[in-house]
Amino acid sequence: MTNATDTDNLLPQIETAPAAAPTILKADIRKLSLEQLQELFKKQGEQGFRAKQVYEWLWVKSATRFDQMTNLSNTLRQWLKDHYVINAVTVQDVQKSQDGTIKTAFRLHDGHIVEGVLIPADDRMTACVSSQVGCSLTCKFCATGYMERKRNLDAAEIYDQVILIDLQAKEHFGMPLTNIVYMGMGEPLLNYANMMQSIDRITSPTGLNWSPKRITVSTAGIAKMITKLADDQVKFNLALSLHAANDVKRDTIMPINESNTLEALRDSLQYFYRKTQNRITLEYIAFNGFNDTLDDAKELWQFTKQFPCRVNIIEYNPIAEANYTNTTADKLDAFQQYMESKRVITNVRRSRGKDIDAACGQLAGKKVVTEVVE
Repeated sequence: MTNATDTDNLLPQIETAPAAAPTILKADIRKLSLEQLQELFKKQGEQGFRAKQVYEWLWVKSATRFDQMTNLSNTLRQWLKDHYVINAVTVQDVQKSQDGTIKTAFRLHDGHIVEGVLIPADDRMTACVSSQVGCSLTCKFCATGYMERKRNLDAAEIYDQVILIDLQAKEHFGMPLTNIVYMGMGEPLLNYANMMQSIDRITSPTGLNWSPKRITVSTAGIAKMITKLADDQVKFNLALSLHAANDVKRDTIMPINESNTLEALRDSLQYFYRKTQNRITLEYIAFNGFNDTLDDAKELWQFTKQFPCRVNIIEYNPIAEANYTNTTADKLDAFQQYMESKRVITNVRRSRGKDIDAACGQLAGKKVVTEVVE
C-alpha cells in the first residue's frame, strides 16, 4: 500500500514523447487512501470533508464516474476528471448455466480478461472472484494453471468483481450476495497486498461493511504467506487446496508442493490456527485411480489430526489439457464414510456451471456468449 507521504507520486505527471506534445498520465484515484485524498484536497484549497465524500463515492457507493459524485461542485468534478481516472472493471461477456450459475468475463482497463462466477443456492449467493490475470502456479488439473500469469489484479479490480456479481444476484435472483470466495483465476497469496486491501475495502465500515466471516481465501499452499496471514490476525476464512496428503502424489499434480511440502504447510496451518482460532478448510479433489482409495483417506485423516479443520471433497471438472477423471460414486462414498468414521467434518461439494466451464478449475478466459441465456 502506498504511504501517505507518497501522494506526490500519484499526482498528475508529464511524460514527453519524442516529437510529440506532452501527454498527461492520469493516476487511478482509487489507489489513494483516505489520508492521501485529504492531503490532495488540502493542497487544492478544498475543505477536508470533500475527501471523505469522494472516498464514500468510491468505496461505499461504488461510483465509476466522477459525474456521479453529485454532492461535489461542477468545478471540483471537472478538476478530478482532468487529473484522475477511475479504472473501473466492465462486463465483457456473460454466460448462464443450466443450473443457474452465471460466469462473467470481466474486462480490465488495459484489455486483459479475468473471469468471475455467481453461484446461486436457496439460502446463499456466492461470488467467486479472481485475483490474477492467469496464474504462475502450474497445477496439472486446473485450466488456469496452463495460462501464463500476466499480472496481479489491484484491490479495486477485485472489489469491482464483487460489485458487478452482486448486481447480477439481485437482477436474476432478487437476492444480494451473501458470500465471497477468492477461488477464481490466480493464487491470492501471491498477490498478497492487493488481496488484503480488497478485503479491507469490502469489510471496512468505510467500504461495503461486510463481515469477514463471509469471505474465504483459497490457496494452493504458500507456507510463508499462510504464516503472514496469521501474523496479520486475519478474520476471514482460509481454505487450502490439498488434493493429496502424500508428498509424492502432491508433487505430481501441484509442483508448488516441491517448495511447500506437507510438513511446511502443516507447521504454517498450526501456527495460523493458534494465532487466529479460525478452523481451516481442506479442499480435496478425488481423482479416479490417483488419490481416491482408503489408503489415501487414511493419509488425509492423519493430516487433519494436526489442527482443527473440515474437509470438502470436490467433484473434479475435466479440462482438455489434462487426462484426470472424477472418482466413482462407490469410491467417493467409501472415502467420505471413512473420514466421517474418524469424526472429521466432511462434505461433498457438487460442481456448478460445468456446462459453461465455470466450475472449480475450469476458468481459463474462454470466450462466452454476450447475453445471459434465460
